Amino acid sequence: MQTVKLILPQPHSNQNSILSDATRFVVEDCGRRFGKTVLDVLETAKPSLDGQPVGIFFPSYKMLSPTWRDFKAVFAPVTSKKDEQEHRLELVTGSVIDMWSLDNADRARGRKYKRVIIDEASVIPDLIDIWENIIRATLIDLKGDARIKGTPKGRNGFWQMYQWGIANKDGEWKSFHFTSYDNPHLPVDELDKLRLSLPERVFQQEIMGAFLDDAGGVFRRVMDAATAQGGKVDGHSYVMGVDWGKSNDFTVLTIIDTNTSELAELDRFNQIDYQFQLQRLTALYEKYKPVKIIAEKNSMGDPLIEQLQRAGLPVTAFNTTSASKTEAIESLSLAFEQMKLKILPDPVLISELQSYEMERTPSGAMKYGAPSGMHDDCVMSLALAWNGAKQPQLSLIDNPFDW
Repeated sequence: MQTVKLILPQPHSNQNSILSDATRFVVEDCGRRFGKTVLDVLETAKPSLDGQPVGIFFPSYKMLSPTWRDFKAVFAPVTSKKDEQEHRLELVTGSVIDMWSLDNADRARGRKYKRVIIDEASVIPDLIDIWENIIRATLIDLKGDARIKGTPKGRNGFWQMYQWGIANKDGEWKSFHFTSYDNPHLPVDELDKLRLSLPERVFQQEIMGAFLDDAGGVFRRVMDAATAQGGKVDGHSYVMGVDWGKSNDFTVLTIIDTNTSELAELDRFNQIDYQFQLQRLTALYEKYKPVKIIAEKNSMGDPLIEQLQRAGLPVTAFNTTSASKTEAIESLSLAFEQMKLKILPDPVLISELQSYEMERTPSGAMKYGAPSGMHDDCVMSLALAWNGAKQPQLSLIDNPFDW
């Protein structure tokens, strides 16, 4: 039997932490020169040497070409056939490595892969649509996995997938964040020079791998406010906000300490029977004894609120209208702007706050909400608790006009 030696690049320790992770869908937010191409090679090597097909997707042919050249050189010892036009390698193991340009994503329909890699994902237009409608289906037959990577370009589809990893969406997602400084092979003094020569926003995005707030973001200084320690303090007064889950949404309970204006606790859950939701709320009430509970009454909220009121809990119903929601959100936004509220460093809460959007309707009014496909349950629960704590007489609670 002939033995073929394949020489692979050696990963540095931070790359190794990604490579050793067994999560099915991994999002890799990396600063420039972290070593994403090396990761492409190593993430391809394991399944392809095991005889499994791998698909690698790029935003364009121009971005595909350098990696194609590297792959041809690395996998040459085990390549049985090479197609330059299709950017396809067939290996002696029976594996195929396909490289695709997403200039025409539909060409990948019908393929099946054990692993897909999406490189430079942050600059792919309609990334979420392409993932959900084309790439995800290629993993069904072989129960494959995916590696999605890039350097941030604002709060776009790549950012949204990064939030999926933070929230461990469906129990199958995980996100990693590494800066250019996390590549030990790069000279630190060169990176420090860039810090002095580049605009701060450019440095934070390109080198530090930061997802920068858009100029039109609703909530500013979110990370500055994420310093609360949480927990109950004897003798303090508390208010609870409740946003009930609807279908795939989450029920979120937030507790604010009115003495310190800090978020003391956040409980987020879904797919739980309503009676269990009430039990969970009651348990949190017994722990903090809030002086008031502001609960959304829309949809299933009404009967749940009635049950809680009959049980003697101090529940006030909040009827969400366009006007009442605007009042609550703008009050919360001002609290962040003026640094009057501290929150827990909870990644799901932070991601919801940073992604929250506003748009002006044709009538000139402002409309607030989460981006399409994302949640705002934590934001609404926090807004209700904050308004209950700082505006005891919300003028629009129980507004009779539905929104």
